[in-house]
Amino acid sequence: MTSFPSPNGAIGFPWPAGSATGIGSMPGTDVAEAQRVVLGELPDLPHLPELPARGPGADMIGRAGAFLVELPIELYAARWRVAARPGHDLRVARDLLERDLDTMTEQAGEFGGLFKVQVPGPWTLAASLGLPIGGQVLRDPGAARDLAASLAEGVRAHVAQVRARLPHASVLLQLDEPSLPAVLAGRVPTESGFGTLRSVDPAVARAALSEVIAAAGVPVVVHCCASSVPLVLLREAGAVGVALDLSLVHDLDALGEQLDAGMGLFAGVSGRTSAEQAGQVRDLWRKLGFPLKTMAEQAVVTPPCGLPAEARVRSALTAVREAGRRLTDDLD
Repeated sequence: MTSFPSPNGAIGFPWPAGSATGIGSMPGTDVAEAQRVVLGELPDLPHLPELPARGPGADMIGRAGAFLVELPIELYAARWRVAARPGHDLRVARDLLERDLDTMTEQAGEFGGLFKVQVPGPWTLAASLGLPIGGQVLRDPGAARDLAASLAEGVRAHVAQVRARLPHASVLLQLDEPSLPAVLAGRVPTESGFGTLRSVDPAVARAALSEVIAAAGVPVVVHCCASSVPLVLLREAGAVGVALDLSLVHDLDALGEQLDAGMGLFAGVSGRTSAEQAGQVRDLWRKLGFPLKTMAEQAVVTPPCGLPAEARVRSALTAVREAGRRLTDDLD
């Protein structure tokens, strides 16, 4: 696992102690307001908001089309699939992303800290994107390799663009891989729904993730809101951290081994108050037998995958920010 300079110049975790951030997706359709809320409530580790309620092209899989290089996608029967040539659906996805980046530049152009952006991972894309001839990309090993290579080039370009737009900031990339455990276990349903696709060898999965992570050239956190997350595979692929919903973590020994090996944890918590949320992270640390003084540096507090209704977003992000800062009480 690659080490990156932290904001204070030391080699360690790239985020400030006591940080909190969002996972990415937010309710609503006003990207300017969403970016203002994120910058105001999550000043230590803001992110580029994603607003899937805007429709096709703003959803996770459609948005991926804006990152893929020489691999256009399109909507067909309400599902995304690989296309022969770029068309209207891809133009919409690219326009939405460009609008989001323009808003980010306007509001965060002078930001000088760590800024997070999110991209779907190669295996979630392979499990979700269809082939022109039918079936998912995942069923064709060659197509899956081409998809990972295309995504790697797109990630390289996207990170470079964000760096150019935010010249004073450092960039953190989040790869969203909710389907990865199902891909490895052979639990991804076929297009018909009557069967499942063959499992992917862990070495093959690790190689594709490594390709994308290496192409980014910045610290990468992998987000997986599922159970049985392959933590060892993610660390060996080069991820500096893993983003988990703590309510789905059942194997504490496996998590403890990877944290002890140096992985960071983006801890998705769901308590009503910042005290409850910080308490969930603190309780986890105690169960793992780790000294509390390491917690604020190694853990970042986040909401779980979903955020509440639009009217409650600000208070939800305020709570995780305050929870992150509560973790610093144990630094002394």
